[in-house]
Amino acid sequence: MKLLFIGDVVGEPGRRAVKVLAPRLRAEHNVDLIIANGENSAGGSGITVTTANELFNAGVDIITSGDHLWDQKEVSQLLEKENRFVRPINYPPETPGAGIRIWQKGWLKVAVVNVQGRTFMADLENPFRVLHAEIPHLREETKLIFVDVHAEATSEKIALARMLDGQVSGVVGTHTHVQTADEQIFPGGTAFLCDAGFTGPHESVLGREITPVIERFMTNQPRRFGVASQRVLLQGAVIEIDEMTGRATSIIRISEPLPPEEREHHSHHHQHQHG
Repeated sequence: MKLLFIGDVVGEPGRRAVKVLAPRLRAEHNVDLIIANGENSAGGSGITVTTANELFNAGVDIITSGDHLWDQKEVSQLLEKENRFVRPINYPPETPGAGIRIWQKGWLKVAVVNVQGRTFMADLENPFRVLHAEIPHLREETKLIFVDVHAEATSEKIALARMLDGQVSGVVGTHTHVQTADEQIFPGGTAFLCDAGFTGPHESVLGREITPVIERFMTNQPRRFGVASQRVLLQGAVIEIDEMTGRATSIIRISEPLPPEEREHHSHHHQHQHG
């Protein structure tokens, strides 16, 4: 089986890239399951019911999140009602929502896990201990397990993935919005990529307008970081998994530009609607 993981979707440009490119990538790579990190999908910060539904309608099967989980109040509706939405598993037990979601198609059953790092980030429960305890139980249900590690530090992501080698099918990092070049399959059969990158405007600083970010660094004063608009890419990875053993057989990095005609079309579509 094949899964496509889409790195952090940033704002409207990121959602548009998913809408246009996810169906094409599904066909081109013969993908069974699409997972996307959606925690920056609403105006660059957080996720709402509307932005989640846009991603689901574009063909995304499961949405993961991370440290921007709580940026939009509406997220509580997703946590309470949406069984295709995953929050980091290492929150305290009484937190709404779930850190694992099971996706099923026919006899295929894939567990999607989201976990958040602690280095240079909010101090959640220890991700190593939480996963160490949970993954063996999960393997009794299915060997096909994918983990989105939302973390700042490369060492933490690599160490978590190495700990899970041979127990899960794939571990892909999110959060830094910079795609790394270290895609590989570990000796135990776990596919790994330290960071998937991000889906959205790359003529930017991590998806945000360049000037206010520079001003913030120059002046140390707060600035509004609007979502940028140019050079939109969909980034992520396609992982092929042996459905009998749960071992990954290949991992390919994806960095797919939104075609110019789609960008053009977007700027003119208001005229078309009225004209």
